[in-house]
Amino acid sequence: MALKLYKPTTQSRRKMSVTDYSILSKKSPDKSLLRVLKKHAGRDDKGRISVRHQGGGSKRKYRIISSLSERLDTPAKVTSVEYDPNRSAFIALIQYKDGVKAYIIAWEDIKVGDEIQASEKTEMKLGNRMRLKNIPTGVQIFDVEMQPSQGGKLVRSAGNSTVILAKDSPLVQVKMPSGEIRKVNEKCFASIGQVSNISHSAVRIGKAGRKRNMGIRPSVRGKAMNPNSHPHGGGEGQNPIGLKYPKTPWGKIAIGGKTRKKNKYSDKFIVKRRKTK
Repeated sequence: MALKLYKPTTQSRRKMSVTDYSILSKKSPDKSLLRVLKKHAGRDDKGRISVRHQGGGSKRKYRIISSLSERLDTPAKVTSVEYDPNRSAFIALIQYKDGVKAYIIAWEDIKVGDEIQASEKTEMKLGNRMRLKNIPTGVQIFDVEMQPSQGGKLVRSAGNSTVILAKDSPLVQVKMPSGEIRKVNEKCFASIGQVSNISHSAVRIGKAGRKRNMGIRPSVRGKAMNPNSHPHGGGEGQNPIGLKYPKTPWGKIAIGGKTRKKNKYSDKFIVKRRKTK
């Protein structure tokens, strides 16, 4: 999908780009599938900031996203492709044969009128959903379950896809977009294809106000602070951080530090760790 570029009428417009939304349907979202989304501005249940630099932003409503595998062997038709403010991928409004409507994650090259279905084993067609044991190795898949009947958890963001590397019943080896190779139960469902909006990672924000509309507030460099406010702070004029590696305001490793819990129960399912930056 192509990007839309603006004429350089201002310095911010000069480098700004947005996703070309021409494939989206010109309709309002289905009201029955919308819910009120309350903002928390990075605060926890005690009202204290637990995630910094959040607040403001445009109002949003949440779209209830379902999985095609919730209704097996029931054909559905794509009635519209829509924007979702809560995720990077587009979403598709589908209507089952009995008239029930639902939102699902849209795939690349989706078109209004496409007919899809979830089944134990079905046609190898973009958007169709089936169990991992029935999907050939090397085929692009997305929206992968981690546990049977749990619903899709993996590979759901814009432009992502994964492939099955090997099958060793009752587990299959799946290569994640991060490079991690993970074992997943062969009874889990996955959809055929690649997540929509593949140009999302190439979008250039261009100006600060656009970030504020996303609900992201300004962040101050640690080295610009006082020593009592940040580990990088202090010194006269321009100084290096004075440490071997960057730290958070609370002294934790900021770049390259492992955050995964040691000896986690699911370590046995990881064949190969993700690539380090």
